Amino acid sequence: MTAGDLLPTTANAEVLDGPFTTRQLLRIDEALRAADSNTGLTFSVFVGTIDDPLRENAEKLHAQLADPAKSVLLAIDPDRRQLEIVTGSVARKRLADRDCKLAALSMAAAFSGGDLAGGIVSGLAQLADHAGRS
Repeated sequence: MTAGDLLPTTANAEVLDGPFTTRQLLRIDEALRAADSNTGLTFSVFVGTIDDPLRENAEKLHAQLADPAKSVLLAIDPDRRQLEIVTGSVARKRLADRDCKLAALSMAAAFSGGDLAGGIVSGLAQLADHAGRS
């Protein structure tokens, strides 16, 4: 996780005003840690406004991560109801586009039911499952 709208590891006013409760943040953090440790990849989540073109700007966010090649970014713009999953060159070898699409569909279903945090947790688990152990 990194600074900005990526989910921070410490509580601050920005987080308290965000779309998640403390419990939801803890669930997402736990899912991120599990995905990282189970796969050897680095998973990150961005929730916030993403300018058009969405894919291009999600890729820019991904490029700012510490090790983009081994990273997977879930970029979610809840107001526009849009989601992008960006994989680095190493991660892409273990997560096919089909795997990402299946996770995105599952996440979208949860999001449409009003469960943003649950969709993220579920999507992270699915992606980690598909990626397997390193």
